[in-house]
Amino acid sequence: MMWGRFGIVAAGTSAALLLLSSPVRAQGTGPSASEPALSIGPRFVETSGEALFASVCQSCHMPDGKGATGAGSYPSLAGKSRLESSAYPIAVVINGQRGMPPFGAMMSDDQVAAVVNYVRTHFGNRYQDAVAVEDVRAVRRQKP
Repeated sequence: MMWGRFGIVAAGTSAALLLLSSPVRAQGTGPSASEPALSIGPRFVETSGEALFASVCQSCHMPDGKGATGAGSYPSLAGKSRLESSAYPIAVVINGQRGMPPFGAMMSDDQVAAVVNYVRTHFGNRYQDAVAVEDVRAVRRQKP
């Protein structure tokens, strides 16, 4: 039987897609049973700051929070004095800034507080005054 170039490429592509869509995971990896692997729909489902950072922020700001440059410029979150005032990162997460999209409509007040607290206490940041849900609500009431 003769496949031709197109048939071989199509068969290879189908096989690759089948492998990529397989639900099999390495033991001990992936999300816990109580937290889905990915957010589905217009709202994020992750609840911890760490999980939100991993699924929403780290693709631009990198896993170590040091940002990146290349096709774009993604600022570092590591050791940032601008995070000292908790209102600033809350406003940036809710409203976006420059190339960063606004996530306010996709995150609850609890989620915003969780991810801001995570960033303010990781990556060399040691701001211990925790952001409360009321702080997020106050920033939401202010119009950009």
